[in-house]
Amino acid sequence: MVENLKNVQGLGVSMDVLPRNSSDLFDEDGRPKRTGTVWTASAHIITAVIGSGVLSLAWAVAQIGWVGGPTVMMLFSLVTYYTSILLCSCYRSGDSVTGKRNYTYMDAIHSNLGGIKVKICGVVQYVNLFGTAIGYTIASAVSMIAIQRTSCQQSNGDKDPCHVNGNPYMIAFGVIQIVFSQIPDFDQLWWLSIVAAVMSFGYSTVGLGLGISKVVENKEIKGTLTGVTIGTVTSSGTVTPTQKVWRTFQSLGNIAFAYAYSMILIEIQVFFYIRAQSSF
Repeated sequence: MVENLKNVQGLGVSMDVLPRNSSDLFDEDGRPKRTGTVWTASAHIITAVIGSGVLSLAWAVAQIGWVGGPTVMMLFSLVTYYTSILLCSCYRSGDSVTGKRNYTYMDAIHSNLGGIKVKICGVVQYVNLFGTAIGYTIASAVSMIAIQRTSCQQSNGDKDPCHVNGNPYMIAFGVIQIVFSQIPDFDQLWWLSIVAAVMSFGYSTVGLGLGISKVVENKEIKGTLTGVTIGTVTSSGTVTPTQKVWRTFQSLGNIAFAYAYSMILIEIQVFFYIRAQSSF
């Protein structure tokens, strides 16, 4: 109890204003009272779903066509929905209302599977996180390269290829991430996901607006039912059979990356689950 009170003091709450009833300060698991709401949890989910993965969806759909693109997106959304249901069911062990909380994905695996399966799932999870981190690093570099290339072409003309080295942007992004990771309880800042959600909606809206402006400019909706065909001339050259295969797999990977949300669902529940009677 003393340790818990020290934790509360660390949050900037004066001991003189603490209620005598500790249940007003702590949840049943001894942790500080959760103050999250459906809105803050939704902001976290929106930030995760409308992440940088949406930036490559237009290119991915263009590669596999108007039939394959929406179909694959629907399949991945169903997989994510089913996975989210399973994870919500695993948030508590035993009773769904009063059972022991699982604070991490690994806790849920340990409570429900145990044994060697915990280590296997741990390896899979960290490989997934590692791949996601690489994806975000590349996406940030590509975005900065696009901005610099656009500025270069506006200054020198469209005929200038304006080759840009992305390594400095990747390094800068990594350094910034390391600095942010040193901030204590950075993940518990309630306004952080609100800002991130607004930014996610912002660049998604920009992308949608650019797409609509292109349709209005061309007076037609371009693209084919089966995607980019072999022999099509692009800015990187003529599409060969090998390139078509790789473009298809890359498109599938980009769409899957856009749905990389369920792996943080339990963490969202841990910090924003406010009522034991809720089925959130």
